Amino acid sequence: MFVYALVLLIAVNVVGAITEDAFIMKTVKPFFIPVFLTFFFIKYRYLGIAFISFLLFSFLGDLSSVFFSEDVLIETSSVLYVLSYLYLLVMVAPKFKLLEAKALIGTYLLGVFLIAVYFLYVAHGFLSVVVSNKSEVLLFVIKNFTLIVLTFVSFGVYLNTQSKQSALFLTAVVFFGLSVMLNYVKLYYLNSWSLELLDRILYATALYVMFIYIMNREVLVAKPKEIQLKDRYPSDTVLS
Repeated sequence: MFVYALVLLIAVNVVGAITEDAFIMKTVKPFFIPVFLTFFFIKYRYLGIAFISFLLFSFLGDLSSVFFSEDVLIETSSVLYVLSYLYLLVMVAPKFKLLEAKALIGTYLLGVFLIAVYFLYVAHGFLSVVVSNKSEVLLFVIKNFTLIVLTFVSFGVYLNTQSKQSALFLTAVVFFGLSVMLNYVKLYYLNSWSLELLDRILYATALYVMFIYIMNREVLVAKPKEIQLKDRYPSDTVLS
């Protein structure tokens, strides 16, 4: 059912992008999270506080595109998305144990982190020239730095555990990051319907993978049913 939901959301965005229907492209994104939540609650009834907070702020970030425009939209959605990423960080941070990692893995992680921060510094310099609004540039830095830290922590957890759960979480975070990058390219460099469509597909896929992560975690933490053994048997012979 989740695959059907993902295909449906992508199909609607494809139609909106190809027809260049501004109304569809503007209004369909806020439906991403409600659609996935509807399918989730068909089978499951519980969500953690951190994940609920992530969904809430992500939904408000998606919804801001309906009520705001231009600079106000960029600033408002950036703040809301940063808050949503922080709750993802709350979810994964307790599993991150850099001091327990091997020296080679720790060095590799720090190297990747520093490279990412350097590219963010270069992008900040470019954006400072293109965009006159200083608060918008500051939010760009905060938003992307939060994503870098989130990716760094998620990658560290994956290298330490190499479990299916950590792989799903890392995949979702990477898709969120790629979606954000494409959104900024569309805003400041090339306003193309194909970029917007790819941005939506990546975002929908990231939500899909994150829900799969939550569903797998629910299965893992579910308590097995206790086996009740009878103290008495109908005969003196017990077959084993």
